[in-house]
Amino acid sequence: MIPVRSLPPSRRGRCAGVIVLLTITLACPCAAIEPAVTAPTPVDSMVFETPPPPFRDPDIFPCSECHNEDQPPNSEPRELEDMHDEIVLQHDQEHRWCLDCHDAENRDRLRLANGTLVRFEESYRLCGQCHGGKYRDWRAGVHGRRAGDWNGDKLYLLCVHCHDSHEPRFEPLQPLPPPLPPGRIE
Repeated sequence: MIPVRSLPPSRRGRCAGVIVLLTITLACPCAAIEPAVTAPTPVDSMVFETPPPPFRDPDIFPCSECHNEDQPPNSEPRELEDMHDEIVLQHDQEHRWCLDCHDAENRDRLRLANGTLVRFEESYRLCGQCHGGKYRDWRAGVHGRRAGDWNGDKLYLLCVHCHDSHEPRFEPLQPLPPPLPPGRIE
């Protein structure tokens, strides 16, 4: 450290001023006040108002009515035979199985990759883990559908309102011919 006296006179004043300002700032109780700008809410903790998901069969929820202590979870990937045999996983099936998304212990909840349990009404958080770009666009209102006020309350539709969670890719559509101009309708 260089002693202040060894500095040229033009720099001594600046150095002393900085030391005084620093001392006042550290000693002043107002220096501990929180800044006026608050950190943005982390995306992971954002909750959007959504309607319940459209289950294939409305009588199958809550899942815990069947998936309970009488039926221990089976984590072995396999073709489902008794119940849910209509579900064919076409969603990264080489790497995924039911219990990658559905919680083994609490079937009325979905499980994020970090182990956090979420309600089915928050399934967008689960989808957003792998489909981050679509999740960002969904939050902004670019992808998916939502209803409500422009600068007010909004109701967001879940990914599963348009996509089957087990087979999310849409079937290709055959384009229809263009409409006829007015006056040429037969």
